[in-house]
Amino acid sequence: MPTTEPRPASHRPRRTWPALLGIALIVAAAALAFAWVAGWLTPGRLTPQRFTDAIETGNGQIYRGFRRAHAKGVCVAGYFEGNGHGVALSSARLFAPVRTPFVGRLSVGGGSPYGLDGKARVRSMALELNSDDGQQWRMAMNSFPFFGVASVQAFYEQTVANAPDPATGQPDPVKQAAFASAHPEFARFAAWAKNAPWPTSWANTTYNGVNTFRFVNRAGEQHDVRWSMQPHTAFAAMSPGQREAADGNFLSEDLATRLVHGPLRWDMVVTVAEPGDPTGDPSQSWPEDRRHVTVGTVVIESTTAQTTGACRDINYDPLVLPTGVEGSDDPVLAARSAVYSVSFNRRQHDIAGGNAAAATGQPAMQGAKP
Repeated sequence: MPTTEPRPASHRPRRTWPALLGIALIVAAAALAFAWVAGWLTPGRLTPQRFTDAIETGNGQIYRGFRRAHAKGVCVAGYFEGNGHGVALSSARLFAPVRTPFVGRLSVGGGSPYGLDGKARVRSMALELNSDDGQQWRMAMNSFPFFGVASVQAFYEQTVANAPDPATGQPDPVKQAAFASAHPEFARFAAWAKNAPWPTSWANTTYNGVNTFRFVNRAGEQHDVRWSMQPHTAFAAMSPGQREAADGNFLSEDLATRLVHGPLRWDMVVTVAEPGDPTGDPSQSWPEDRRHVTVGTVVIESTTAQTTGACRDINYDPLVLPTGVEGSDDPVLAARSAVYSVSFNRRQHDIAGGNAAAATGQPAMQGAKP
């Protein structure tokens, strides 16, 4: 059997220095891009990591294994039933007359998973919809009708201004006043927070996607849109006395009780922009006379605890979108997506390392009390 003699070293193929230089340049470029994203080359630049750090500071402590914002909530499951009216606006499959299952989450604002429901001004709905064509759509909506500020930098400054003073455990009113003075658009949000009635239930709350998205139909026509989930359950307002007396977990208890009697429903109502409407500023509402199209219904059938439910490990990134739905020029939308990613990675690291309250439902945090 013939044997193969090893080639002399002088005849072996060698990587020339141009090839090696090319590889080195690729590696260097990747490292440079990573350093830029991390903010190492520009320490003053606002990065998703720096923003998430500010949220953690604003919470007063880190609740391991929980979301850094909207930490308290429950998992829900059900389906979205399209009615066909959205097909003219978007080619997304779920707008056809079909049922699309989802894993969702209802939550309250704030960074503590042990906060009191009666103190939480903001309520939220998040959905991960999985259509039968293999596409996925993640939504993250809130009870406020418009965003508090117009830019990412202002959003960050608001987070810093609301951080508790170590001496008092409360936000510094001087810093809050300075923030409000620097960002006059915040006055509208402050007025809403002070004067708008508080719903008595997650079930009768309207949830708004305050950021602008772009729908694209099969003909390639584009429409800038915003949407809201409007409840079938009749609205009822809480009095200040009811808020003070409410059980700390009254929202989840109320939800479970209602679901015993049947599913809960919200209509998805899409608002279509007209030329000149502000698409890049979520603090500005669109005129009331814009066209509204009801495109389907969200149906919640069941709820489970978030510590063991299917929603626990989902990042409700609002830029995970199906064909027929695109992001817009709204910079706050991109910032939300980036910060959600950092928060998700930190939370998953907590859980994987076993240093997580979410794994047991018990507090596992820095200096925390339930």
